[in-house]
Amino acid sequence: MEKIDFRKELKLLYQPSSKEVVELDVPPMNFLMVDGEGDPNTTQAYADAIEALFSVAYTLKFMVKKGDRAIDFAVLPLESLWWADDMAVFASGDKSRWKWTAMIMQPSFVTLELVERALEEVKKRKNPAALAKVRFELFSEGRSAQIMHIGPFTEEGPTIEHVHRFICDRNCQLRGKHHEIYLSDIRRADASKWKTVIRQPMQ
Repeated sequence: MEKIDFRKELKLLYQPSSKEVVELDVPPMNFLMVDGEGDPNTTQAYADAIEALFSVAYTLKFMVKKGDRAIDFAVLPLESLWWADDMAVFASGDKSRWKWTAMIMQPSFVTLELVERALEEVKKRKNPAALAKVRFELFSEGRSAQIMHIGPFTEEGPTIEHVHRFICDRNCQLRGKHHEIYLSDIRRADASKWKTVIRQPMQ
């Protein structure tokens, strides 16, 4: 049986340096996605989205492992896009008015047909609250800047500013949505050691 660790295969995307911002070209990739809005720390919608995404992602993992391809791959980490209709609200930290897309990347061999089968299986087995909101979509970011932030989410500010300054220093502009990739299990790891990829598309 073939085993694939996409965190290693896609090291540039999922294991960037924490010491310097780097520019990269992010290829188009397929994701399971759920949209929502509100403070992720207090709104049930964000927790429901995470439950639904991982339920489908793990179902897909085992379907592929047991299928004709017989590939054993690790489920990719949770990622989120963040923005607000009024970006001043986003900058001020009024999370109640934030909008988000929670998502998990899927390998190229995961097809829409397979996703539809997984959705049906999850619905029969546990039917999480946000399951009907899960969609399968190609997402393309292209030219971006990113760095690894180590520490709690509440201390991301200076890291985000560092990324934005990197973009401005190259006479470029921010575009798209603020992107975070959560590499640590925050239920177990000490907050001072949490690893979060901070990514910002640029032009």
